[in-house]
Amino acid sequence: MRIFGKGRHRPSASWRQATDRAFTLIGDGRYEDAGALLTRAADLEPWLSESWFNLALLHKFRHDWEQARAAGLRAVALLDREAGAPDWWNVGIAATALQDWPLARRAWQAYGLRVPGGAARPKPGGGVADTGEPVGMDLGSAAVRLSPEGEAEVVWGRRLDPARMEVLSIPLPSSGRRWGEVVLHDGVPHGERTTAAGHAYPVFDEIELWAPSPVPTWVVLLEAATESDRDALERLAADAGFAAEDWSSSVRLLCRLCSESRMPSDEGDGDHMDPHDHSEPGHPGPLGHVTDGQLWVPERECGIAAPASLVRGLLDGWVADSPDSRAWRDLEEVC
Repeated sequence: MRIFGKGRHRPSASWRQATDRAFTLIGDGRYEDAGALLTRAADLEPWLSESWFNLALLHKFRHDWEQARAAGLRAVALLDREAGAPDWWNVGIAATALQDWPLARRAWQAYGLRVPGGAARPKPGGGVADTGEPVGMDLGSAAVRLSPEGEAEVVWGRRLDPARMEVLSIPLPSSGRRWGEVVLHDGVPHGERTTAAGHAYPVFDEIELWAPSPVPTWVVLLEAATESDRDALERLAADAGFAAEDWSSSVRLLCRLCSESRMPSDEGDGDHMDPHDHSEPGHPGPLGHVTDGQLWVPERECGIAAPASLVRGLLDGWVADSPDSRAWRDLEEVC
C-alpha cells in the first residue's frame, strides 16, 4: 500500500521515505513504530491530506477510533474534491464505531451516498437536529469475513449501513461470533460470492464486534432422512424468530486465495467434487459428506441459534412432526 501525492504539490523525499517505511512496518504489525513515522510525515507535510489520511488509516488498524476520527477530519478538510474521496469513508467508519451519528451521516453523504432521514431532536434556540443512526439505506445482503487475521470464516449478513452488518448465518464457534450480532466492517471488499442466478455479493472484512447477541449457538447431530426433513427444522427455527443451519452443507474449508476471489456460494452441493473445497471426508463441509453414489447423508451436523429455554422444545417439536424420519442427539452449547 503506497499513498503518495495526489494533492497540490509533490511531497518531499523525506515524506515519501517516512510513509513508505511506515506502511512496511504496518504490514509487519508494528503499529507503534509506524505511528511515529506517519506522525513525522504529517509534521513534514501538514498541508497534505494524505498525511492525515494515512494516520487515520493507521488508527483504524489499531481500533483507536477517537484518533481515527480526528485525523480523518483533518484529511477531509484538505481535500481538493467534493465527493467520492476514500477519506470520507474512513471518517464514516470511525464515526460509526463511536456512534457519532451526525458525523457518520455527513461522511456517507459527502462520499456520495444517499442517506434517508434519521431521528430528530430539538436544537437549542429552535429547530431540529437530525441525530439518528443511518437507517433504511437499503444496501442489501453481503458477506463478511469474521476474524480475517485469524481463523477466518465468511458468513452472510444484512448491511445496516456502509460500515455495519448484521450476521444472519450461524458462525462456527471458532469465530467467537454469534447469529444476530452486528459487526463493524471495512469498506473495500476482499472477494465475492456469486449465486446460480448470477448475482454477485461482496465479501467485507470484519474490523470488530459492534453489538453482541444474547442468543447462544448450539451444535446438534440430526438424523434427517431427507433434505425436506432438514429444511423443516430450519423453517421451524425461523418461524420462532431464531435460526438453524445445516453446517454439513453450508461449511466449506477454503484456502485464503480461494476465499478472497470470486467464488460461487453454492459450490459443493450435489454429486460433484468442488475443487476449491479443502475439507476432508468425515469432517464438516460438502466433501466431508459426499459418498460414492449417494447424494444425501442422513446424519447432519447442525448449528442452532436459540435461547436455552427454547432449543430442546424446538428440536422435540421437529421430531414430533415426523418421528419416523427425524431424530436428534448430542446437543451442546458452543458459543
